[in-house]
Amino acid sequence: MTTTATAVPTAAEFVARAAALRPLLREHAPRIEAERRITDEVVDALTDAGLFKLTVPRRFGGHETDMRTLVDVSAELAEGDGSTSWVVAVVNTCNWLAALFPLQAQEEVFGTGTDARVTGVFGPTATSRRVDGGWRVSGRWYYNSGAWHSTWAVLGLPLTDESGEVVDQAMALVPRGDVEIQDVWHVAGMRGTGSNCLIAEDVFVPEHRVISVPRAIDGALPKVHGDTGLFRSSLAPLLALGLAGPQIGLGRAALKLVTEKAGTKPISYTYYETQADSVAVQLEVAEAAMKIDTAQLHVRRAAADIDEAAAGGGDLDVLIRARVRADSGHAIKNVLEAINTLLNVHGGGSFADSNPLQRIWRDASTAGRHAVATPAVGMEIYGKLLLGVEERITPFV
Repeated sequence: MTTTATAVPTAAEFVARAAALRPLLREHAPRIEAERRITDEVVDALTDAGLFKLTVPRRFGGHETDMRTLVDVSAELAEGDGSTSWVVAVVNTCNWLAALFPLQAQEEVFGTGTDARVTGVFGPTATSRRVDGGWRVSGRWYYNSGAWHSTWAVLGLPLTDESGEVVDQAMALVPRGDVEIQDVWHVAGMRGTGSNCLIAEDVFVPEHRVISVPRAIDGALPKVHGDTGLFRSSLAPLLALGLAGPQIGLGRAALKLVTEKAGTKPISYTYYETQADSVAVQLEVAEAAMKIDTAQLHVRRAAADIDEAAAGGGDLDVLIRARVRADSGHAIKNVLEAINTLLNVHGGGSFADSNPLQRIWRDASTAGRHAVATPAVGMEIYGKLLLGVEERITPFV
Protein backbone atom coordinates (compact mmCIF):
# COMPACT_ATOMS: atom_id res chain seq x y z
CA MET A 1 0.00 0.00 0.00
CA THR A 2 1.01 3.63 -0.33
CA THR A 3 3.09 4.86 2.60
CA THR A 4 3.33 8.32 4.11
CA ALA A 5 6.19 10.40 2.75
CA THR A 6 8.87 11.40 5.25
CA ALA A 7 11.58 14.05 5.14
CA VAL A 8 14.17 13.22 2.47
CA PRO A 9 17.87 13.62 3.32
CA THR A 10 19.82 16.08 1.21
CA ALA A 11 21.93 15.05 -1.76
CA ALA A 12 25.04 15.76 0.30
CA GLU A 13 23.81 13.36 2.99
CA PHE A 14 23.32 10.55 0.48
CA VAL A 15 26.81 11.14 -0.94
CA ALA A 16 28.21 11.07 2.60
CA ARG A 17 26.43 7.79 3.28
CA ALA A 18 27.95 6.31 0.13
CA ALA A 19 31.41 7.55 1.09
CA ALA A 20 31.04 6.01 4.55
CA LEU A 21 30.49 2.59 2.96
CA ARG A 22 33.74 2.63 0.98
CA PRO A 23 35.82 0.78 3.62
CA LEU A 24 33.23 -2.01 3.73
CA LEU A 25 33.16 -2.20 -0.07
CA ARG A 26 36.96 -2.39 -0.31
CA GLU A 27 36.99 -5.14 2.30
CA HIS A 28 34.37 -7.17 0.43
CA ALA A 29 35.55 -6.40 -3.13
CA PRO A 30 37.71 -9.55 -3.55
CA ARG A 31 34.88 -11.75 -2.26
CA ILE A 32 32.31 -9.94 -4.41
CA GLU A 33 34.45 -10.66 -7.45
CA ALA A 34 35.15 -14.27 -6.50
CA GLU A 35 31.49 -15.06 -5.80
CA ARG A 36 30.30 -13.02 -8.81
CA ARG A 37 27.63 -11.27 -6.80
CA ILE A 38 27.38 -8.56 -4.14
CA THR A 39 27.63 -10.01 -0.68
CA ASP A 40 24.55 -10.02 1.54
CA GLU A 41 26.38 -7.83 4.05
CA VAL A 42 26.94 -5.15 1.43
CA VAL A 43 23.35 -5.38 0.16
CA ASP A 44 22.11 -4.92 3.72
CA ALA A 45 24.39 -1.91 4.26
CA LEU A 46 23.21 -0.29 1.01
CA THR A 47 19.61 -0.93 2.00
CA ASP A 48 20.09 0.54 5.47
CA ALA A 49 21.65 3.64 3.89
CA GLY A 50 18.62 4.02 1.60
CA LEU A 51 20.76 3.89 -1.54
CA PHE A 52 18.44 1.52 -3.41
CA LYS A 53 15.58 4.01 -2.95
CA LEU A 54 17.06 7.11 -4.59
CA THR A 55 14.56 6.89 -7.45
CA VAL A 56 11.61 5.31 -5.65
CA PRO A 57 8.58 7.64 -5.44
CA ARG A 58 8.13 9.41 -2.12
CA ARG A 59 4.54 8.18 -1.92
CA PHE A 60 6.02 4.70 -1.42
CA GLY A 61 8.62 5.77 1.13
CA GLY A 62 11.34 6.42 -1.44
CA HIS A 63 13.63 9.41 -1.74
CA GLU A 64 12.76 10.59 -5.28
CA THR A 65 16.04 12.47 -5.68
CA ASP A 66 17.51 13.49 -9.04
CA MET A 67 20.14 12.45 -11.58
CA ARG A 68 22.92 14.52 -10.05
CA THR A 69 22.43 12.69 -6.76
CA LEU A 70 22.42 9.29 -8.45
CA VAL A 71 25.63 9.87 -10.42
CA ASP A 72 27.40 11.38 -7.40
CA VAL A 73 26.37 8.50 -5.12
CA SER A 74 27.37 5.84 -7.64
CA ALA A 75 30.72 7.58 -8.17
CA GLU A 76 31.40 7.51 -4.42
CA LEU A 77 30.52 3.82 -4.22
CA ALA A 78 32.75 2.98 -7.18
CA GLU A 79 35.75 4.28 -5.25
CA GLY A 80 35.11 1.29 -2.99
CA ASP A 81 33.95 -1.32 -5.51
CA GLY A 82 32.93 -1.01 -9.15
CA SER A 83 30.46 -3.90 -9.22
CA THR A 84 28.55 -2.60 -6.20
CA SER A 85 28.33 0.86 -7.70
CA TRP A 86 27.11 -0.52 -11.03
CA VAL A 87 24.34 -2.53 -9.38
CA VAL A 88 23.18 0.47 -7.35
CA ALA A 89 23.11 2.60 -10.52
CA VAL A 90 21.21 -0.02 -12.53
CA VAL A 91 18.71 -0.83 -9.77
CA ASN A 92 17.92 2.85 -9.28
CA THR A 93 17.51 3.28 -13.04
CA CYS A 94 15.13 0.31 -13.20
CA ASN A 95 13.25 1.48 -10.10
CA TRP A 96 12.76 4.76 -11.97
CA LEU A 97 11.42 2.84 -14.96
CA ALA A 98 8.98 0.97 -12.70
CA ALA A 99 7.65 4.33 -11.51
CA LEU A 100 6.52 5.12 -15.07
CA PHE A 101 3.96 2.30 -14.99
CA PRO A 102 0.33 2.71 -13.91
CA LEU A 103 -0.18 3.20 -10.18
CA GLN A 104 -1.63 -0.31 -9.78
CA ALA A 105 1.66 -1.81 -10.98
CA GLN A 106 3.69 0.51 -8.76
CA GLU A 107 1.64 -0.56 -5.74
CA GLU A 108 2.62 -4.16 -6.51
CA VAL A 109 6.31 -3.31 -6.84
CA PHE A 110 6.83 -0.66 -4.16
CA GLY A 111 3.81 -0.92 -1.87
CA THR A 112 4.49 -4.26 -0.19
CA GLY A 113 6.48 -2.87 2.73
CA THR A 114 9.77 -4.41 1.56
CA ASP A 115 12.51 -2.60 -0.33
CA ALA A 116 12.05 -3.16 -4.06
CA ARG A 117 15.10 -3.80 -6.23
CA VAL A 118 14.24 -3.88 -9.92
CA THR A 119 16.64 -5.23 -12.51
CA GLY A 120 16.04 -5.09 -16.24
CA VAL A 121 16.98 -5.34 -19.90
CA PHE A 122 15.41 -3.40 -22.76
CA GLY A 123 16.16 -5.83 -25.57
CA PRO A 124 12.90 -7.34 -26.87
CA THR A 125 14.33 -10.88 -26.94
CA ALA A 126 10.98 -12.50 -26.30
CA THR A 127 7.63 -13.48 -27.77
CA SER A 128 4.21 -12.43 -26.57
CA ARG A 129 0.70 -13.76 -27.13
CA ARG A 130 -2.37 -11.60 -26.48
CA VAL A 131 -4.81 -13.16 -24.04
CA ASP A 132 -7.70 -11.91 -21.96
CA GLY A 133 -6.42 -9.24 -19.59
CA GLY A 134 -2.83 -9.16 -20.81
CA TRP A 135 -0.15 -11.22 -22.56
CA ARG A 136 1.57 -14.59 -22.19
CA VAL A 137 5.30 -13.97 -22.49
CA SER A 138 8.28 -16.24 -23.11
CA GLY A 139 11.87 -15.09 -23.57
CA ARG A 140 15.48 -14.89 -22.47
CA TRP A 141 17.01 -11.57 -21.44
CA TYR A 142 20.78 -11.05 -21.12
CA TYR A 143 22.33 -9.39 -18.95
CA ASN A 144 20.42 -8.31 -15.84
CA SER A 145 22.75 -6.62 -13.36
CA GLY A 146 21.92 -7.36 -9.73
CA ALA A 147 19.65 -10.23 -10.75
CA TRP A 148 20.50 -12.32 -7.67
CA HIS A 149 19.18 -9.65 -5.32
CA SER A 150 16.29 -8.36 -7.43
CA THR A 151 12.62 -8.47 -6.48
CA TRP A 152 11.23 -7.49 -9.90
CA ALA A 153 12.45 -7.13 -13.48
CA VAL A 154 11.50 -4.69 -16.23
CA LEU A 155 11.91 -6.54 -19.53
CA GLY A 156 11.59 -5.59 -23.20
CA LEU A 157 9.21 -7.45 -25.48
CA PRO A 158 7.40 -7.11 -28.80
CA LEU A 159 3.72 -6.46 -28.15
CA THR A 160 1.23 -8.39 -30.27
CA ASP A 161 -2.46 -8.03 -30.99
CA GLU A 162 -5.09 -10.79 -31.09
CA SER A 163 -3.96 -11.87 -34.56
CA GLY A 164 -0.34 -12.25 -33.44
CA GLU A 165 0.93 -9.20 -35.32
CA VAL A 166 3.55 -7.08 -33.57
CA VAL A 167 2.00 -3.66 -32.90
CA ASP A 168 4.44 -2.05 -30.44
CA GLN A 169 7.65 -2.43 -28.48
CA ALA A 170 6.98 -2.58 -24.77
CA MET A 171 8.39 -2.93 -21.27
CA ALA A 172 6.83 -5.39 -18.87
CA LEU A 173 7.16 -5.61 -15.10
CA VAL A 174 7.62 -9.21 -13.99
CA PRO A 175 8.03 -10.49 -10.41
CA ARG A 176 11.35 -12.18 -9.72
CA GLY A 177 9.50 -15.37 -8.77
CA ASP A 178 8.03 -15.67 -12.28
CA VAL A 179 11.40 -15.94 -14.01
CA GLU A 180 14.39 -18.26 -13.75
CA ILE A 181 17.99 -17.06 -13.44
CA GLN A 182 20.55 -18.71 -15.68
CA ASP A 183 24.10 -18.17 -14.39
CA VAL A 184 25.94 -16.95 -17.49
CA TRP A 185 27.99 -14.02 -16.16
CA HIS A 186 31.55 -15.33 -16.53
CA VAL A 187 33.48 -12.24 -17.61
CA ALA A 188 36.76 -10.36 -17.18
CA GLY A 189 35.37 -7.29 -15.40
CA MET A 190 32.39 -6.21 -13.32
CA ARG A 191 32.22 -9.82 -12.20
CA GLY A 192 30.35 -8.98 -9.04
CA THR A 193 27.34 -7.48 -10.82
CA GLY A 194 25.81 -10.92 -11.35
CA SER A 195 24.45 -9.76 -14.70
CA ASN A 196 22.78 -13.03 -15.55
CA CYS A 197 20.09 -14.20 -17.95
CA LEU A 198 16.43 -14.14 -16.94
CA ILE A 199 14.18 -16.77 -18.52
CA ALA A 200 10.39 -16.62 -18.76
CA GLU A 201 8.27 -19.54 -19.94
CA ASP A 202 4.67 -18.64 -20.78
CA VAL A 203 4.43 -16.07 -17.97
CA PHE A 204 1.19 -14.09 -17.72
CA VAL A 205 1.72 -10.31 -17.64
CA PRO A 206 -1.43 -8.25 -16.98
CA GLU A 207 -2.13 -5.10 -18.99
CA HIS A 208 -1.36 -2.74 -16.12
CA ARG A 209 2.21 -4.05 -16.01
CA VAL A 210 2.95 -3.26 -19.67
CA ILE A 211 3.85 0.14 -21.16
CA SER A 212 4.94 1.32 -24.61
CA VAL A 213 8.65 2.03 -25.05
CA PRO A 214 8.16 4.63 -27.84
CA ARG A 215 5.61 6.50 -25.71
CA ALA A 216 7.98 6.39 -22.74
CA ILE A 217 10.82 7.79 -24.88
CA ASP A 218 8.51 10.58 -26.11
CA GLY A 219 7.35 11.41 -22.58
CA ALA A 220 3.79 10.59 -23.57
CA LEU A 221 2.89 8.31 -20.64
CA PRO A 222 0.39 9.49 -17.99
CA LYS A 223 2.05 11.73 -15.41
CA VAL A 224 1.36 9.52 -12.39
CA HIS A 225 3.60 11.57 -10.10
CA GLY A 226 2.70 15.03 -11.33
CA ASP A 227 3.82 17.46 -14.01
CA THR A 228 7.29 18.13 -12.57
CA GLY A 229 10.07 16.28 -10.82
CA LEU A 230 12.21 13.18 -11.23
CA PHE A 231 9.67 11.17 -13.19
CA ARG A 232 9.42 13.84 -15.87
CA SER A 233 13.08 13.16 -16.78
CA SER A 234 13.79 12.19 -20.39
CA LEU A 235 14.13 8.42 -20.64
CA ALA A 236 16.97 7.83 -23.10
CA PRO A 237 19.31 10.50 -21.66
CA LEU A 238 18.66 9.20 -18.14
CA LEU A 239 19.47 5.62 -19.14
CA ALA A 240 22.76 6.62 -20.76
CA LEU A 241 23.92 9.00 -18.04
CA GLY A 242 23.16 6.54 -15.26
CA LEU A 243 26.02 4.34 -16.48
CA ALA A 244 28.63 7.11 -16.25
CA GLY A 245 28.66 7.59 -12.48
CA PRO A 246 30.46 4.32 -11.68
CA GLN A 247 33.15 5.16 -14.24
CA ILE A 248 33.89 8.50 -12.57
CA GLY A 249 34.43 6.75 -9.27
CA LEU A 250 36.65 4.08 -10.79
CA GLY A 251 38.80 6.79 -12.35
CA ARG A 252 39.11 8.64 -9.05
CA ALA A 253 40.03 5.41 -7.25
CA ALA A 254 42.77 4.68 -9.79
CA LEU A 255 44.17 8.21 -9.52
CA LYS A 256 44.25 8.06 -5.72
CA LEU A 257 45.97 4.67 -5.66
CA VAL A 258 48.65 5.67 -8.18
CA THR A 259 49.42 9.05 -6.63
CA GLU A 260 49.65 7.59 -3.13
CA LYS A 261 52.15 4.96 -4.28
CA ALA A 262 54.17 7.36 -6.43
CA GLY A 263 55.85 8.93 -3.40
CA THR A 264 57.54 5.67 -2.41
CA LYS A 265 57.62 3.59 -5.61
CA PRO A 266 60.86 3.84 -7.63
CA ILE A 267 61.11 3.74 -11.42
CA SER A 268 63.04 0.63 -12.32
CA TYR A 269 66.16 1.00 -14.48
CA THR A 270 66.36 4.76 -13.85
CA TYR A 271 68.01 6.99 -11.24
CA TYR A 272 64.63 8.06 -9.90
CA GLU A 273 64.14 6.89 -6.33
CA THR A 274 60.41 7.68 -6.53
CA GLN A 275 57.96 8.08 -9.39
CA ALA A 276 56.89 11.43 -7.95
CA ASP A 277 60.34 12.87 -8.77
CA SER A 278 59.94 12.19 -12.48
CA VAL A 279 58.75 15.03 -14.72
CA ALA A 280 57.33 12.44 -17.13
CA VAL A 281 55.25 10.93 -14.33
CA GLN A 282 54.15 14.38 -13.17
CA LEU A 283 52.91 15.20 -16.67
CA GLU A 284 51.11 11.87 -17.09
CA VAL A 285 49.42 12.08 -13.70
CA ALA A 286 48.27 15.63 -14.43
CA GLU A 287 46.92 14.52 -17.80
CA ALA A 288 45.01 11.64 -16.21
CA ALA A 289 43.58 13.90 -13.51
CA MET A 290 42.41 16.41 -16.10
CA LYS A 291 40.68 13.67 -18.10
CA ILE A 292 38.83 12.50 -14.98
CA ASP A 293 37.86 16.11 -14.21
CA THR A 294 36.68 16.53 -17.80
CA ALA A 295 34.55 13.41 -17.48
CA GLN A 296 33.01 14.66 -14.26
CA LEU A 297 32.23 18.07 -15.75
CA HIS A 298 30.46 16.50 -18.74
CA VAL A 299 28.46 14.19 -16.48
CA ARG A 300 27.40 17.03 -14.22
CA ARG A 301 26.38 19.19 -17.18
CA ALA A 302 24.27 16.35 -18.52
CA ALA A 303 22.71 15.73 -15.10
CA ALA A 304 21.87 19.44 -14.84
CA ASP A 305 20.23 19.34 -18.29
CA ILE A 306 18.02 16.43 -17.25
CA ASP A 307 17.22 17.71 -13.75
CA GLU A 308 16.43 21.29 -14.72
CA ALA A 309 14.03 20.23 -17.47
CA ALA A 310 12.32 17.71 -15.18
CA ALA A 311 11.99 20.24 -12.34
CA GLY A 312 10.30 22.66 -14.73
CA GLY A 313 8.04 20.03 -16.25
CA GLY A 314 9.46 20.63 -19.71
CA ASP A 315 10.74 18.26 -22.36
CA LEU A 316 14.41 18.29 -23.27
CA ASP A 317 15.09 19.64 -26.74
CA VAL A 318 16.21 16.83 -29.04
CA LEU A 319 19.62 18.47 -29.52
CA ILE A 320 20.18 18.55 -25.75
CA ARG A 321 19.06 14.92 -25.52
CA ALA A 322 21.65 14.04 -28.12
CA ARG A 323 24.27 16.08 -26.28
CA VAL A 324 23.55 14.13 -23.09
CA ARG A 325 24.21 10.90 -25.00
CA ALA A 326 27.46 12.42 -26.29
CA ASP A 327 28.39 13.75 -22.83
CA SER A 328 27.89 10.30 -21.31
CA GLY A 329 30.04 8.53 -23.87
CA HIS A 330 32.70 11.23 -23.87
CA ALA A 331 32.96 11.04 -20.09
CA ILE A 332 33.44 7.28 -20.22
CA LYS A 333 36.04 7.60 -22.98
CA ASN A 334 38.04 10.10 -20.92
CA VAL A 335 37.97 7.88 -17.82
CA LEU A 336 39.17 4.84 -19.77
CA GLU A 337 42.03 6.88 -21.26
CA ALA A 338 42.93 8.23 -17.82
CA ILE A 339 43.05 4.77 -16.28
CA ASN A 340 45.27 3.49 -19.09
CA THR A 341 47.66 6.39 -18.50
CA LEU A 342 47.72 5.64 -14.78
CA LEU A 343 48.51 2.00 -15.51
CA ASN A 344 51.49 3.16 -17.57
CA VAL A 345 52.68 5.26 -14.65
CA HIS A 346 52.24 2.50 -12.09
CA GLY A 347 53.92 -0.09 -14.28
CA GLY A 348 53.75 -3.87 -14.51
CA GLY A 349 52.85 -4.19 -10.84
CA SER A 350 49.40 -2.83 -11.80
CA PHE A 351 48.45 -6.31 -12.96
CA ALA A 352 49.28 -8.27 -9.83
CA ASP A 353 46.26 -10.13 -8.49
CA SER A 354 46.84 -8.43 -5.14
CA ASN A 355 46.73 -4.94 -6.67
CA PRO A 356 43.24 -3.34 -6.72
CA LEU A 357 44.31 -1.33 -9.78
CA GLN A 358 43.95 -4.34 -12.07
CA ARG A 359 40.36 -4.86 -10.92
CA ILE A 360 39.59 -1.17 -11.45
CA TRP A 361 41.01 -1.46 -14.98
CA ARG A 362 39.00 -4.59 -15.76
CA ASP A 363 35.78 -3.18 -14.27
CA ALA A 364 36.05 0.13 -16.12
CA SER A 365 36.99 -1.55 -19.40
CA THR A 366 34.03 -3.92 -19.23
CA ALA A 367 31.46 -1.33 -18.12
CA GLY A 368 32.76 1.18 -20.65
CA ARG A 369 31.60 -1.06 -23.50
CA HIS A 370 27.93 -1.02 -22.57
CA ALA A 371 25.91 -0.40 -25.72
CA VAL A 372 23.74 2.38 -24.25
CA ALA A 373 26.75 4.61 -23.59
CA THR A 374 29.12 3.72 -26.44
CA PRO A 375 31.14 6.91 -27.09
CA ALA A 376 31.17 6.64 -30.90
CA VAL A 377 27.40 6.12 -31.08
CA GLY A 378 26.73 9.11 -28.82
CA MET A 379 28.98 11.30 -30.93
CA GLU A 380 27.35 10.17 -34.17
CA ILE A 381 23.87 10.92 -32.80
CA TYR A 382 24.97 14.39 -31.70
CA GLY A 383 26.95 15.12 -34.85
CA LYS A 384 24.06 14.25 -37.17
CA LEU A 385 21.76 16.64 -35.34
CA LEU A 386 24.35 19.42 -35.26
CA LEU A 387 24.76 19.09 -39.04
CA GLY A 388 21.06 18.76 -39.80
CA VAL A 389 21.41 15.18 -41.08
CA GLU A 390 17.95 13.63 -40.93
CA GLU A 391 19.08 10.01 -40.70
CA ARG A 392 18.40 8.51 -37.26
CA ILE A 393 20.36 5.50 -36.04
CA THR A 394 18.41 4.82 -32.84
CA PRO A 395 15.12 5.74 -31.16
CA PHE A 396 16.97 6.12 -27.85
CA VAL A 397 17.60 9.85 -27.93
